[in-house]
Amino acid sequence: MSKDLAATIAQVEQDEHDLVFERFTHDDAWQLGCLLVELASERDLPVTIDVRRGRQQLFHAARPGTAADNDGWIERKVRVVERFGSSSYLIGLRLRDKGTSLRDVGLSEARYAAHGGAFPVHVAGVGPVGVVTVSGLPQADDHALVVEAIRSFLA
Repeated sequence: MSKDLAATIAQVEQDEHDLVFERFTHDDAWQLGCLLVELASERDLPVTIDVRRGRQQLFHAARPGTAADNDGWIERKVRVVERFGSSSYLIGLRLRDKGTSLRDVGLSEARYAAHGGAFPVHVAGVGPVGVVTVSGLPQADDHALVVEAIRSFLA
């Protein structure tokens, strides 16, 4: 494993450990989604934003410059989080570290995307209850925007 890859994996693991909600309601999902839209609007970012609790989509917004393909990416990234309980970025990094792919672990890349942008919503004492996803930027940037928004929301 390269030093950079190891450091990135360690940082993403730490973020997942640190970014834990006390609760996650419909209103929380809406507020977090609106915060992401605000950040994206201020920076003129072409992203689609999706927030879910369980299988229910509680927030969805698409900024100018996005397309229906972004919705497909969101669905594929969300499936990775639901399957593994970790961010889509972390799963992709771990697979890269091992020199494997989703296909190598028996998952269709037409249905799953281990690319950055989908982050699990962990509630203290409960575990993962939802997913926050951004699609439209390079994967590290999608991931970073979600982490920034969650960190701000929890502060």
